Amino acid sequence: MKKILFFAFLLLAAVAVQAQVDRTKAPQPAPAREIKLGAYQTFTLKNGLQVFVVENHKLPRVQFSLQLRHNAIYEGEKEGYITMAGELIGTGTTTKAKAQLDEEVDFIGATLNTNSSGIFASSLSRHTAKLLDLLTDVLYNPSFAPEEFEKLKTQTLSGIQAGKDNPNTIAGHVRNTLVYGKQHPYGLFTTEKTLEAITLDDVKGYYKTYFKPNNAYLVIVGDIDLKTARSLVEKYFNKWQQGEVKNATYTQPKEPAKTYVALVDRPASVQSVINISYPVDLKPGPPDAITSRVLNQILGVGSAGRLFKNLRETHGYTYGAYSQLSTDKLVGNFNASASVRNEVTDSAVFEFLSELKRMVSEPVTQEELDMAKAEIAGSFGRSLESPATIANFALNTARYNLPKDYYANYLKAVEAVTLADVQAAAKKYIRPENAHIIIVGKGADVADKLKKFGEVKYFDIYGDPAAAPQATALPAGLTAEKVIADYISSIGGEKKINELKTVKTTAKGTLQGMDLTMVSTKKNSGKYLMEVSVAGMGVMQKIVSDGKEIAQIAQMQKVPMDAAIKEMYLFEAAIVPETTLAGMNVKTTLKAIEKVDGADAYVVEYVFPAGGKMTSYFDTKTGYRIQTVIFVQTPQGEVAVPVQFQDYKEVSGVKLPHTMTQSMGPVKLKFETQSAEANIALDDAIFKVQ
Repeated sequence: MKKILFFAFLLLAAVAVQAQVDRTKAPQPAPAREIKLGAYQTFTLKNGLQVFVVENHKLPRVQFSLQLRHNAIYEGEKEGYITMAGELIGTGTTTKAKAQLDEEVDFIGATLNTNSSGIFASSLSRHTAKLLDLLTDVLYNPSFAPEEFEKLKTQTLSGIQAGKDNPNTIAGHVRNTLVYGKQHPYGLFTTEKTLEAITLDDVKGYYKTYFKPNNAYLVIVGDIDLKTARSLVEKYFNKWQQGEVKNATYTQPKEPAKTYVALVDRPASVQSVINISYPVDLKPGPPDAITSRVLNQILGVGSAGRLFKNLRETHGYTYGAYSQLSTDKLVGNFNASASVRNEVTDSAVFEFLSELKRMVSEPVTQEELDMAKAEIAGSFGRSLESPATIANFALNTARYNLPKDYYANYLKAVEAVTLADVQAAAKKYIRPENAHIIIVGKGADVADKLKKFGEVKYFDIYGDPAAAPQATALPAGLTAEKVIADYISSIGGEKKINELKTVKTTAKGTLQGMDLTMVSTKKNSGKYLMEVSVAGMGVMQKIVSDGKEIAQIAQMQKVPMDAAIKEMYLFEAAIVPETTLAGMNVKTTLKAIEKVDGADAYVVEYVFPAGGKMTSYFDTKTGYRIQTVIFVQTPQGEVAVPVQFQDYKEVSGVKLPHTMTQSMGPVKLKFETQSAEANIALDDAIFKVQ
């Protein structure tokens, strides 16, 4: 009986509580919780080295981070030498060659990395003394070996050349150049010309001038106490000689007087990379920095941001649209960005600007403000799980001269931000009327439509003004059929192609660190088998055709294919696809001459009976097919998938491409042929479609 009465009491209590809750209203946000930061301790050596120590004994590990203090340095015509200096410092000492240094680091299971801003090292705490032996050997005795310098130059050159063909890299370079100007260190980037000008003496000069204790912080985190840390620091760093270090200052970059379009013409692009950007005077620390963080959270951080919801979810223009409103002790910046299909470039820019204008003209909603605060608080709280965060807070407090309780009161400051504060920050920092609209894309498709947003100015990949591209006239009488016939002739001719009964190639590639193998097997009459396998995981993707039917299997699941896609896959299944155009009733049209990686190419459009579209590009000099763009329907709309073909080599009398590069959004997948066999015996059973 007592139990029955007890449960009845609970039920009545629950009903009473429920009656007091209005479930039509969202609960009020809780007040900002009290932040209790882990303690850090600090001391300074006589030579000026300021040391921060954060004890954390949960794991038997310790890390040392040596960070230089000086402002960014203007490198001018030798841009890149400072980055090279940072990397070379870690490539051997006067007492140890690079191989020996690496071996000793590995032997104790340690990490030791160098860059232009300092040195980072970590290990188990029982190896602390050995770790500091290695760190200070690198700090005091870098060898700057000429052979390592030349090797690094070669690697850097390779990266520069790859970047010249990457639209996102191009966009980043041009954005920095236009936003900051070429007289500011943030406005420069390394080119072949600046790299060639760099000498080993330049690299040594940076090290000798700036690696000084009075220009550095040392942050120690982990299984160590203050007394031990002080003893070790004095032992290993007291002998480090201080020196004069001048801190450069620069003229504050200004936003453009009027919004305009900066267009980098890239004829081979099937999508446009958009950046809407300008500099802002926004330093770390002041109340504006926190309000601006809340503002940008609402505008363009993650899938909850207004930009993402508009450009992806509502309009399907892109995989993602985001913004950054960044603080910096020299100069901050605003940037909103996305990659979109060529045909919606102007529409996407319109939506970007509309959202920026809305931020300025209309207050955000209370729901948006509460959600932004919750996201920031959650991110801040998660960051406190790492003891390195406490060290960074200590370092930032010193570096930016912040109040001692800045981070302890951070969430309270976030919670105090009001709707009016956000709109005031938007009026101050969101400037749709004074922005660089930087577009890297196909000028012929987008230039005219962009004029509505301001003057369209052309720039090259270095951010220098360029002349508007002039269309190259097609030769009189040239037809798509003639271009395709020349291609077939250039790779060996119909007779040699018809003699190919089978072709099997094996190619290697990498994707996000995974090793891939693609085996492509073709037999005349359109029989085709392509398998992509991942090292250690087996076949992940497969396409098979018996010449009439075709199927695609991904991760053991059959992928649905509409009639248009099937038709284009059957076309590509042929040993030389262009020999089947007439038989498949494909309509071909010669559209223009455009550049692909600097080479003039004839652009031929293919329209298949089922409605599929494909565009092929043929080098005007060699006749080779150097790129194909397939148009695929996705939930985000039509997406262009470009595939480039290079390195033509003869296989049984027919020249076939041995390098294939496919782009899908920001991902670029390159396969290089390792072997190619022709006219080998193949069992038709492998081409069976199930």
